[in-house]
Amino acid sequence: MTSSTATSNVNANRLFYASCFALITTAFSFAIAAGILDQLKTELELTAGEAGLISSMWFLGFPISMVIGGLIYHKVGGKNIMQFAFFAHTIGILLLIFSGSYGLLLIANLLIGLGNGCTEAACNPMIADAYQGTRMSKMLNRFHMWFPGGIAIGSLLSGLMTNMEILGQSQVWLLLIPAVIYAYMFYGQTWPKAKVEEAATLTGNLKAMISPLFIFMIICMALTAITEFGPNQWVGLILAKSGAHPMLVLALTSGLMAIARYFGGDMVKKFDQTGVLLGSAVLATVGLYLFSSQTGAMAYVAAIFFALGIAYFWPNMLGFVADKIPKSGALGLSIVGAVGMFSSSIFQPIIGGWIDADQQMAADQGLMGDELELVAGQATIGTMMMFPIILIVLFTLLYFWMKSKKSKQVATA
Repeated sequence: MTSSTATSNVNANRLFYASCFALITTAFSFAIAAGILDQLKTELELTAGEAGLISSMWFLGFPISMVIGGLIYHKVGGKNIMQFAFFAHTIGILLLIFSGSYGLLLIANLLIGLGNGCTEAACNPMIADAYQGTRMSKMLNRFHMWFPGGIAIGSLLSGLMTNMEILGQSQVWLLLIPAVIYAYMFYGQTWPKAKVEEAATLTGNLKAMISPLFIFMIICMALTAITEFGPNQWVGLILAKSGAHPMLVLALTSGLMAIARYFGGDMVKKFDQTGVLLGSAVLATVGLYLFSSQTGAMAYVAAIFFALGIAYFWPNMLGFVADKIPKSGALGLSIVGAVGMFSSSIFQPIIGGWIDADQQMAADQGLMGDELELVAGQATIGTMMMFPIILIVLFTLLYFWMKSKKSKQVATA
């Protein structure tokens, strides 16, 4: 038991560690299931479009279950949502291992996506309710460190298994390990109650969510998510043509993000969420600028700035909403997270269009081969700089907005 729990019979630490293993399951599914997609494409003679649709099921299931989970969190309880998450993860993983058809692979990735979304829908509000003040921000950051951390671990394990000639669907068995652990740790545990009474009612949630501050944060979340996930889809292609090793950059980025999130609570305590988010936008802008203008060893320097920039976006956007708009409750947290994931899926084809246009422009200039790919890719990364630049403006406004609000509260106290 801890003194920071919302209710005396809640083992907050056990629930927290169980949540971490649930998020590791999500990260493993991102790293390993995506890694075997090309092999499945070859084995089942799928078109690129069919393989892409299989992958998109992961992203489709995620926001669907996040929103539904947020709506029913206070009705059915986080425990039941995580029981469904384990069911969806387990069936999805087994289908991914044993299925030999296109249709079943679609269902498998959809189920895994649903399980991943349930993890976010249940665990974010649980942590927000179980811990108080700056400790809540600290634990949210440490919870979310396991997404990049899990991707790094999953990628290393997948690479090791590949070297041992354990290939394809056999690697998916790894996903069951953290899934079984989190199911065991959640079993029989009491979940914390909502800190604010209105947070447990749909009416209270909706009133809080139509506030100017919540709508402002929704806009910011869409931009922070695409800043984090957008460049990651294209940086590997660009780096491969610039002399840097994409896998080393991925490991460096994921590792730094995990370390940064571990110390995220200390950063929030010193600078508040608004200061951390503003600083993150600045660092992300510097990182993207370096990616768009540098090659070779400087790509690793760019990765450091970019990783430190995006590391604090997701957990502290959620932490800000939980701390500053508590009446939005579990639904508010789920909506914010779902908007982040949904915006990423919307912008991917747009970014693809930018790359096509930049490649055509480079071709018109007489460039060919690797030089064409590098110039076009860097131009697209340069265009993507507009996302964190807009965030610098928005988070500067947020910083002074919240500072002014705090001053008024002190004056009327």
